[in-house]
Amino acid sequence: MRVVAKFGGTSLGSGDRINRAADSIAAAVEQGHEIAVVASAMGSTTDDLLDEIKFDTSDADRAEIVSMGERTSVRMLKAALTSRGVNALFLEPGSDLWPVITNAVGEVDVEETSKRAAKLAEDLDGVVPVITGFLAQSLDGDVTTLGRGGSDTTAVMLGKYMNADEVVIVTDVEGVMTGDPHVVEGARNVGRITVDELRNLSFRGAEVVAPSALSYKDDALDVRVVHYQHGDLLSGGTRIEGKFTNLIDMQEHRLACLTVAGRAIRNRPGILADLSKALRGSEINVEAVASGMDSITFYVAEDHAEEAETVLHDEVVNDELLSSVTVEDDIAVVRVTGGELPNRPGVLQNIVTPLAEAGINLHDVITSATSVALFVAWDDREETLKIVQDEF
Repeated sequence: MRVVAKFGGTSLGSGDRINRAADSIAAAVEQGHEIAVVASAMGSTTDDLLDEIKFDTSDADRAEIVSMGERTSVRMLKAALTSRGVNALFLEPGSDLWPVITNAVGEVDVEETSKRAAKLAEDLDGVVPVITGFLAQSLDGDVTTLGRGGSDTTAVMLGKYMNADEVVIVTDVEGVMTGDPHVVEGARNVGRITVDELRNLSFRGAEVVAPSALSYKDDALDVRVVHYQHGDLLSGGTRIEGKFTNLIDMQEHRLACLTVAGRAIRNRPGILADLSKALRGSEINVEAVASGMDSITFYVAEDHAEEAETVLHDEVVNDELLSSVTVEDDIAVVRVTGGELPNRPGVLQNIVTPLAEAGINLHDVITSATSVALFVAWDDREETLKIVQDEF
């Protein structure tokens, strides 16, 4: 089996942890597996270096400075592997076999990187390359970086282009947990999670795998997250399944928009739960929810609108803080889903501006970490879909 193993800064944060990492790599090699290693800077070295730059500097000089953390890590880990009888070499920008290349605007040069990674994969039999994560090299030979979470990106990208069977992210968490174990009692490991689930968690603060890395995952490549104390690269942790799917979807059935208004709704604990529970009691599915300072809007299938209005009206009558419920029919929704949305500055403007220029009124725009839902009049749905498709 061909495996790309990425060791995060915490998993290389001391000599003992480097020894533990080397033991796990050596054990996998002894079992006959082809292993390529991606190493982050030890501990918080990169942040420490950045904190000490108290002067104006060019991007090129900054990249050279922060590269020292990863350059040190690969030398330490290579030496530890050599001491265990493993034939290893370290690779950093400037090395003859260096694989990760960026273009003139700092983006990964897919053609050149995939070609170099494939060449590197040909030499995996009998040698373990230890590659600096986070770093890249321009076509002119300058050191560049892949941004926050860049070591994860390096690992999954190389896993894809080296035709690996699996990428293992070795970090300081036991895979994906049901909750923060430092906060939630009884948090446990999740054995499997989809890319779509994880990317939403990642964009909202879950520090498991960098979202930029997940964009390189495809169905043929397994990605697994394990704790550095586990000691086995080939088992345990959380398996990440599936791949990013960019999708533009127009819902086929009409929706109704029901808005409940009330004084200081935002200061009323449990009001959303109360209204949702009432709709659930009548088996009315809620397609989407939007909230304002003094209102909550529910989108439901139009053929359930009358029943939903009755249910919500009963809640209004029985709650002195609620004032009224109104209904608007003939609403359509167009959804855009994509893992790269959060990495596209101005993406909402790029959607909304052409809609405004076409005279299309937006009833609501509801966003999540990686999706945008556009609610428009039913008669505007086809033109909205075309405008969005043209943009993406």
